[in-house]
Amino acid sequence: MHELTWGLPVIAYFFLAGAGAGAVVVSGSVLLRKGGFGASRFAVARYGALIGPFPVMLGTFLIVFELGQPFRALNLFHLINLSPMSIGSWFLNVFITLSVLYAMTFLPPSAAPGDRLSPIRRALAWICVPLGIGVAIYTGIMLGAMPARPLWNSPILAALFTLSALSSGVASIILAGVLFRRKSDDPAIRADFENSSYMLISSDALLLGAEMMVVFLFLLFGHLTIGDVRLAMTSILPGGQLALMFWGLVVIIGLVIPFVIELFQIVPKLVYDREFKSHIAIEVAVPMAILIGGFALRYTIVAAGQITAPMSL
Repeated sequence: MHELTWGLPVIAYFFLAGAGAGAVVVSGSVLLRKGGFGASRFAVARYGALIGPFPVMLGTFLIVFELGQPFRALNLFHLINLSPMSIGSWFLNVFITLSVLYAMTFLPPSAAPGDRLSPIRRALAWICVPLGIGVAIYTGIMLGAMPARPLWNSPILAALFTLSALSSGVASIILAGVLFRRKSDDPAIRADFENSSYMLISSDALLLGAEMMVVFLFLLFGHLTIGDVRLAMTSILPGGQLALMFWGLVVIIGLVIPFVIELFQIVPKLVYDREFKSHIAIEVAVPMAILIGGFALRYTIVAAGQITAPMSL
C-alpha cells in the first residue's frame, strides 16, 4: 500500500469527532422529545451528554498535532474566513464549549427531569443538536473539499459520514447503559428501561438501513462516473487493496449483521405489539460491531482516497 499522508491520527479524528457529535445529538434529541419523560430517558440523555465532548476533544487534539506544527495549527481557531478548515475549526470550538456546558447540567447528583437546571439544559440541547449535526457533516465536507482526490470528491460522502456518526453515537450510549445502568427488581422501572432500549435500538436500525442505502449510492455514483472517480473506486471494490476491509468490516460486520439482529429485536413489538426484551450480550456485541465498522469506514475512505493517484487540477 502507498504511504499515507493522512494516517491513523486523522482517521481517528474523523471517527472520534463523528461519534462524539452523534452521542450529543442523540442525547439532545431524546431530551427534547415530546411525550412522557421517564427516568430511563433522562439516563439516556445523560449518557450521551457525558460521553460526547471527550471523543471530540481527543480527536481535535490528534488532528492538531498531526499537522506537524501544533501551535501554527491553533491559528485555525483564531482566523475567520470561508475556507472549510476555518469553518470546521470554529464549529469544533463552539461545539466543544457548549457540549461541555451541556454535560455539566447532568453532573449534579440531584439532576433529574424538571429540576432547576432543566431550562438551561433544554436550551443548550436546542443549540447542541444542530451544532453536533454540523460537526458530523463537516467530517465528510472536509474530505469533499479536496477535488484533487477523486474518491473524496463525492456529494454523498457527507451524508454517509453523518449517518455513521449518529449510529456510532447511539452505539456508544447503548454500551454506556450496559456498563452504568443499575439493575432493579421493580417491574415498572424495568419496563421503563426496556422502552428506552427499544427506542434506541429501533432508531439505530433506521440509521443503519439509511446508511446502507447511502453506501449503495456512494458505490453507484463511483461506478457510473467515468474517469478518475471510477478508477479511485476500484480500491474498495472486489479485488481492490481495501476491498476486504470495506466489505468485511464496514458492510458485513458494521452494517448488515447489526441491522439484521436489531430487526429481529424490534419486529415482534413493532408488528405484533409483543413485549420487548433486551439482552446484555446483544447490547454489547452489536454496538461494538457498529463502532468497529464506523472506524473501518473512515479508514477505508481516507486510505483509498490517498492510494489512488490525484487528478489534475
